[in-house]
Amino acid sequence: MIVDLERFVATGRPHWTALEKTLDWLAADPGRKMAIADLERFHALYQRASADLAKLSALACEGELKKYLEWLVARAYAEIHEVRDHRRFRPWRWITVEFPRAFRRHARAFQLAVALTVAGAAFGSAALRMDPEAKAVIMPFPELQHETPAERVAREQRMQGKQLAGLKTRFSARLMTHNTQVSLFTLALGMTFGFGTLVILFYNGVILGAVAYDYIHGGQLVFLLGWLLPHGVIEIPAILIGGQTGLVIAHALIGWGSRVSRVDRLRAILPDVVTLAGGLALMLVWAGIIESFLSQYHEPVIPYGLKIAFGLTEAALLALFLSRAGRNADSAR
Repeated sequence: MIVDLERFVATGRPHWTALEKTLDWLAADPGRKMAIADLERFHALYQRASADLAKLSALACEGELKKYLEWLVARAYAEIHEVRDHRRFRPWRWITVEFPRAFRRHARAFQLAVALTVAGAAFGSAALRMDPEAKAVIMPFPELQHETPAERVAREQRMQGKQLAGLKTRFSARLMTHNTQVSLFTLALGMTFGFGTLVILFYNGVILGAVAYDYIHGGQLVFLLGWLLPHGVIEIPAILIGGQTGLVIAHALIGWGSRVSRVDRLRAILPDVVTLAGGLALMLVWAGIIESFLSQYHEPVIPYGLKIAFGLTEAALLALFLSRAGRNADSAR
């Protein structure tokens, strides 16, 4: 029985307010997951509010206070025993939270993908430096085999994207499709216990290193940066994320001392695999648009400095996004 109602309200109100704020926080984002300590505190607040409501029920007065506690306890009960589906797809949250969070969870796989590509680039540039005739073997692009970098730069500056007149949308779509196929193929080769993924990453690096060396050796570094950076700072990381995902699959297949069954290991990584695959596909859509509508234009139409600055800005924003986006969601876990 409540002897001092004012003291009862003064003592209980901070706990009721804390419970209401927690319920509002959960309602704002139903997909949030609470840490064990937060769950224990939430349950304790619910129990206290229920006990306070039971004490208040013996009084005939204080109808408004009783209604408030009934509403608060009902909300808390519904939250504890709710059965709504948290798996509802929310595109904005998926892009801004789930994708970068999945990327960070498997950062070591991405670092390995980068290391393999860099090793391949070093090999490709060294091979071309030691044997210029190796260009015909290393480079799969006929125009790079039969033209010097200076000749190609001169041709590109004359054309200024005229070869794509009326075809930019189609060319952009073709780039998106091809690059997505390459990335997903690199990802899928993770099912070879990672061997195929390792080979593709290294080979992509070989091509990249050979092309870079050819242009730099030919005195066309500025053109190379102005041509490659606008789309490459998105396209290359997307392909690396494909390799990262393939390595994640390989790690789940191999297990390395894990007592969890292979089926359960693969089931555990499936959401991240799907998320990373979808994220890299979106990146390649953007890269395809930029390559078709910006990268094909050179000086004097678009200054190289402007294109380089644009590419560097993209790279900085991408790095910031992948490293920081969704951090609040991480801490909420």
